[in-house]
Amino acid sequence: MMTISSEQREQYQREGYLILPAVIPGDMLTMLREECSYYLGYYDSIMDAKGVETDNLSHRGKRYFINNRYRLSQRLWQFIFSDLMAQVVEATVGPTAYLFHEQWVVKGAEQGMKFSWHQDSGYVKWYDPSTNHKPYVTCWCTLDDVSEENGTVYLLPHSRAGTRGKIIDHFKEEKTNDLIGYTGDDPGDAVIVPAGSIVAFDSFVFHRSGPNRTNRMRRIYLPQYSAAPILRPDGKPWAMATPFLDHGRNVYDHTGDTADAFGPFPKMEPVIT
Repeated sequence: MMTISSEQREQYQREGYLILPAVIPGDMLTMLREECSYYLGYYDSIMDAKGVETDNLSHRGKRYFINNRYRLSQRLWQFIFSDLMAQVVEATVGPTAYLFHEQWVVKGAEQGMKFSWHQDSGYVKWYDPSTNHKPYVTCWCTLDDVSEENGTVYLLPHSRAGTRGKIIDHFKEEKTNDLIGYTGDDPGDAVIVPAGSIVAFDSFVFHRSGPNRTNRMRRIYLPQYSAAPILRPDGKPWAMATPFLDHGRNVYDHTGDTADAFGPFPKMEPVIT
């Protein structure tokens, strides 16, 4: 059984993140790796059909962001709505929570691209400048050991970035399509953890990742959860609003998961980390 300490909870509230090394059970980690392989092939076939090498933020063989496909899987819900994730979500966004977004983030071997300094909420604000949402939690789940050599994530704590409770305006980088919100000198803190770890950080935390210089892929699965539905100006969910926790009770219903709390599954804009 995993335990999230009071010190880790306090760090999350103060600095915006907590780190849980090697907490994903082995059988669940194997399942996530198998699902990742399927979705990589799936996404390459989408780019083949389009006749492109770059699709939004994904660059074939170099960097992939594969968004919000969990309903196509027979197994992913078992991790997204697991007791393990319920513990992480309750400790970060609280006892009432919704699945907001989920994606695979994969850097290809030897040519895996960097990803620039940004806040996840910076992408929401880019598409909706009027947004006023509370920070949601990003759960950066490692399918491989991560290091500076294979492109791990670097975090910039709130106390050094001045980002607690604040979404910074971002600008778009040419060629990569990355949004950038920080151009200062602080390199951030590299996260070095084994496969099966969860790094939970709030969506106002600046983070980046380096290139993958190793001969193996660097694979991450990344579900995100919010304390309340994050809505567009028209009142529809921004990405998803699938009920998960209600006053600490897991209320996810797999048999009825065909729509979100606000109706049919909506068309989604990318929300990237």
